[in-house]
Amino acid sequence: MKKSTNWLLAAALIIAAFVLGWALKMPVNKLKQYDRTVSVRGLATKEVKADYAIAPFGYSMLGNDMKAMYQDVKRYNEIVVDFLKSEGIEDSEITIATPEFTDRRSWDDRSGYNFQVTSVITVGTPKVDAVIKLRNDQSKLMDKGIAALSGWEYRTSYLYNGLNEIKPSMIEEATKNARAAAEKFAADSDSKLGKIKNATQGQFSIEDRDSNTPYIKNVRVVTYVDFYLKD
Repeated sequence: MKKSTNWLLAAALIIAAFVLGWALKMPVNKLKQYDRTVSVRGLATKEVKADYAIAPFGYSMLGNDMKAMYQDVKRYNEIVVDFLKSEGIEDSEITIATPEFTDRRSWDDRSGYNFQVTSVITVGTPKVDAVIKLRNDQSKLMDKGIAALSGWEYRTSYLYNGLNEIKPSMIEEATKNARAAAEKFAADSDSKLGKIKNATQGQFSIEDRDSNTPYIKNVRVVTYVDFYLKD
């Protein structure tokens, strides 16, 4: 009787060990399956037009009578403002900086002028097309004796503020492109593409498309995605 009981106990332990081993093997195999991943990048780009412009219009004059020069600045500023308004720029979009006078008497200069004054009138407006036209028509100021200053500090800055509106569609496009790249990798490795393990959205960048059309922007985003692979 005792031998029979021992035999049954031993058999039960063997069966239990087998069942436990089989049960443990299943999740281990499944876990090994999910260890296989592929990391890919998805790129999305979009060309957009700037929706805001900041344009400084500056000019400079030489003279010897500061009082007379100040009166000239007032007159020239009115000419510049009228020029800006000719394209629909409003008073609220125009800022006139305080004229900057420079004493040239200590300069080694044979021009014969003691003073120089610089005036800058800045436009900040969503009327981008108007600003582009004004920049192209600056020769009209020259016809009235005003030579617009050039240089990096007088360049127009074209901005794009509509990023939040295009973000969702661009992220979706970048993710689709990442999935397409992952599917190609999976096919080449005789595997199938599984679910996303994790994903990281890269930073959006906004750059000028080229130096000749700075009001056309190139928006770019890269997403980083890890996919599971399965047999």
